[in-house]
Amino acid sequence: MQNKTTQKKLQRERRHRRIRSRLAGTRETPRLVVFRSNKFIYAQLIDDDKGVTIAEANSMKASKGKTAGNVLAATKIGIELAEKAKAKKVSKVVFDRGGYIYTGRVKALAEAARKGGLEF
Repeated sequence: MQNKTTQKKLQRERRHRRIRSRLAGTRETPRLVVFRSNKFIYAQLIDDDKGVTIAEANSMKASKGKTAGNVLAATKIGIELAEKAKAKKVSKVVFDRGGYIYTGRVKALAEAARKGGLEF
């Protein structure tokens, strides 16, 4: 028998697999992937054709190891990722919420990336 935490993690992984079956990133429109832990939030732009990461940003680097898993940190990461994407001449992306509900930190990161110039 699984505990509640393990069950929630498995459900999120199933949702993520279902989402990934429909989404794929290319060089022109990479996939913006969000991973959210209890302490930090991570975002990457991935070209699935080549299997490479184009740009990445996370709150662990930005906060220098301190806990930074809040909406403000997610907003900063969204803006930082958008700037890195502009430097790589990427303006359109496909948003992959990673099986997480589109609210709170995930929503803040997405809106900040849009405000920073990414289209999705």
